[in-house]
Amino acid sequence: MRVERNQNHHSSNCWLTTDEYEQLRRTTDSYRDELIVRLGGEVGLRSFEIPQITPAHPRREVINDDSYHFLRVPEGKDTAGSGGKPRDAYLPRSVERDLHRYQRAEEISDDNPYIDVSPRHLQRIVKNTAEQTAERTGNDDFRKVSSHDLRRYFAHTCLVEKRMNPRVVMEIGGWEDYAALEPYLNKPSPGTIVAEFETADLA
Repeated sequence: MRVERNQNHHSSNCWLTTDEYEQLRRTTDSYRDELIVRLGGEVGLRSFEIPQITPAHPRREVINDDSYHFLRVPEGKDTAGSGGKPRDAYLPRSVERDLHRYQRAEEISDDNPYIDVSPRHLQRIVKNTAEQTAERTGNDDFRKVSSHDLRRYFAHTCLVEKRMNPRVVMEIGGWEDYAALEPYLNKPSPGTIVAEFETADLA
């Protein structure tokens, strides 16, 4: 895990590897808490966006004769002073299935949130999970992980590890411009570096 001190906010920015993200996910105490981690790390939602999501917000789209899912985020980050901006995030199939199972298990109506907690409580859930992961793994860097680092993991995975089109990442993640994405970038992992050189024709 790469950890950098954020001088402006007296906190740390953490870049989780895929293995570290999975360790965090496996440490969650409940199905609900695992969904919180997945919505941040695999869908890219902010901590205040997750409690907005209800069973009415996932939608299915048929593209090239196959089904895909998107997730309507009612109010994203307000960057223009005119209220939160809605967007459609990409919803991986496995996360969509888990949301559906959770809805059925908890008997959540279509107009009630999946995660019925305040953003601050949600942040505490992630922090507690990170601290438990530190105890479980012996890696004290996990104690510095916050809910925002899940979104950082999402952005870094899309842009650096999967080399996705930045405009696509901006659209699904609710970033206004390239400058807003820049803080989420970090140097590629050793695995990505090796893959680049192994597939490149340098002869």
